[in-house]
Parts: sequence; structure tokens; C-alpha cells
Amino acid sequence: MKKRAARVQQGEEVTLCCCEYVNRHGERSHVAACCCDCEDLDDACERFVKREPQRAESLAKVAEVFKDRVRVPWLWGGARKVDLSIIPPLILLPALLHLAALHFLLGLVVLTALPGLVLWYYYFTHYKKGQTLFFLSLALFSLGYMYYLFITEVFPSGDISLAQVSMVTVGVVLTLIALVYTKREPGIVPLNQNPVPCTVRCDSSLTDNSTGINGGRQDATMAAADRIRSSGQEDAEPKESSRRNWCTTCRVVRPPRAGHCRICGVCVLRLDHHCVWINSCVGQANHRSFLLTLILFLLTSLYGISLVLQSVCPKQPLLLALLSCPGVYNQYRTALCFTCAWYSSIVTGGLLHLLAVQVINISHNVTEREARVALREKTARSTYWGLVVDTGVYSRGFRGNWTEFLTMGDKCNALAVAPTDLV
Repeated sequence: MKKRAARVQQGEEVTLCCCEYVNRHGERSHVAACCCDCEDLDDACERFVKREPQRAESLAKVAEVFKDRVRVPWLWGGARKVDLSIIPPLILLPALLHLAALHFLLGLVVLTALPGLVLWYYYFTHYKKGQTLFFLSLALFSLGYMYYLFITEVFPSGDISLAQVSMVTVGVVLTLIALVYTKREPGIVPLNQNPVPCTVRCDSSLTDNSTGINGGRQDATMAAADRIRSSGQEDAEPKESSRRNWCTTCRVVRPPRAGHCRICGVCVLRLDHHCVWINSCVGQANHRSFLLTLILFLLTSLYGISLVLQSVCPKQPLLLALLSCPGVYNQYRTALCFTCAWYSSIVTGGLLHLLAVQVINISHNVTEREARVALREKTARSTYWGLVVDTGVYSRGFRGNWTEFLTMGDKCNALAVAPTDLV
């Protein structure tokens, strides 16, 4: 079946119903027509039947068409595209956990292989510097699925009180609220020339190795200049002394401690790192809410794990229940709850390490990005196998560092400057 779609003119305002959308060719289409105009797929199938070699670009074109047409109806603005990376966790996580609950050895294999697969995919996507919703989908679905099993499998056993269920529910809700707030804005370097307020102490001599004013520290007195967009300034370049603060991608002069994220494609104020679990950068505007999200999730997870172990292993001490729980595999329900407790413990252990790194870095007033740069250039003191990295530039003592972190503003203030004015 072949249907000719009407092409939407550029700049034309289009009113779409809930099932309509504008495809990658700029043509108006409908979700019901997902099987129409499949020339690339037809050609690939025909070559397969005739045992002819496939064209080099055929499979890539089929994949592009498939990704463009997988959409869900939406009331405002037409059908929305579905990112395919969110689907694997929704299928694999329940399947693997139920498989692991069948036998002890299967649980050992699955719970050993699952973190390895996640780490492999993390390094694969990190190498390609591409955005993916896989980890955010895995995190959210893990939280939701563990809560669902807690309500449907653990609570009906009668070992958990309504007050304890309420505590877990409040923890899940607060974690989601903190996550939504964290996802709002990391603190992108502004595109306009208006100065914006800053309460973070900056030193231009550390992260980007540029020379500080009179060789000393300074409070933030610089702001991001406007990205060069006009034709008269398009080729303007900063002087040699400020070249390290110049972002050639965003064409903006970065304030001290700001950095460019190659995954998001923007410069972020006081960039700490890009977190794949929230699919966003952690910067000056959302660093505190990111830390709060970690704490809320860990408290909720630890409390939930303790309740599950008390229910399925009531005769064992809490600290030993994960290692020894006789008879837990006699019933599938208890085996599934025990497997989910182990899965949650693995996730909690990884996030405890992340929280420890965050607390240590904040205590020394150093971001994760600054720590990596300082270790690479051997300008920092590293102890405890690299867990503690102290650059010694921004630190004002434990109390002063935490005061600065908790009171820093969402944006960075500086006088708007042209790229060629920094010396």
C-alpha cells in the first residue's frame, strides 16, 4: 500500500490531531499509516528472498524509518516519538528477575551478569558520546517495579504494617519529586549578554589552567559572554591567554569552573559530570537537588530492603539475611522477593559509592570534572586509591566548602565580556 503524504512547508503552522505527526521528511503522516510507503523495507525483504546482497545503507534506512514511525498518540501537538532505548529495561528487568527466582544458581548467574551488561552498555554509550534514555528508564522502572512487588508480594504476607508501607510510599514519592526538580536545569551558560548572579567562588587558574589575576584567588567577577552569532563576530577568537576558556563548539567564553558537555552539547556552569542515570548534566543549578535525590533514594532503598528481608527471612539477623536465608527458594514468592532484595542491594551499593564520592568532593570543594583534569595533569593530591582528590585551590575548609555548596546560586554572575577582552 502506498500513500502520498502532504509536505508541510517550512514555517507553516500545522494543527495536528492526537494521531498525526510530521515525519522526518517534513510530511504530514498518521500513526495508522505506519506500514505505508515502506520501499526500503520492501527492497530489503526482496533482496533477502532472492538471496541477493543487501545494500550498505538499506538496514540503516529501515532503522531510521522504524524509529521515526514508533509513536504514541498525544493530545497536544500530535503523536510523540518513542525513544526505543527506554523499551529494553521494561522487558528485560522483570524477565531476568523472575528467571533468577527459579533457582539459586540461576539467581547467581543473572545477578552477576546483569551489572556487567549494564556497565558494558554504559562504556559503549560513553565512548560514542551519545544520549540515551536506557539508564533513566532502568532507574525509574527499577524503582517502580520494586515498589510494585513490595505492595503485591511483601505487604499481603502480613509481616509489614500499614505505617511501614506509608513510609516506603512517602520515600518513593519524595525521590521522584527530587528527580523531577534535578532534571529541570543544570545551569547552562547563558546565550545573552545580560549579567547573571553568581555566588560560587571561582579561580581561573585551576580547571582550564589559565593564569589567575595576580596569581591569587578571586570571587566570581566574570560571566559567560554571548555566543558569537552575528556575521561580524563569527570569526572572532579570544587571545592566547584566554583560549582555554573559549568553547569552540558553543562559541562562548566559559566562566571559571564551567565546562562543555560533549553529550548534551552545551556549556554548563560549575559542571560536575554528566549523569546517565538522569540523562542530564549535574551543574551549579541542580547539584544540590541531585545530592538530595541520591540521599532520598538510598534511605528508601535501605529501608525497603530491610523490610523485605524481615518478611522472607524472619529468623535470620538482618545483616546476615542476604548471605544466608534457609528455605527461601521453597516458595516462588519468597524467592522472587529475596532476588529483588539482592538486586536492590547491588544498585544501592553502587549509589552509595557515588554518594561517597560526591560528599568527599564537596568537602574539598572540587567537582568531578576538575578532579579528572587535575589527576590527568598531575596537579592534585590523590589519596585512598584516587577516592579523595584535593586540588587545594578552591577549598576553604570543611565547613566553608559545605556552606558555599549549600548557598550557591543557580546561575553565575559576571560582567558580560567579549571573547577578545579576556587577557
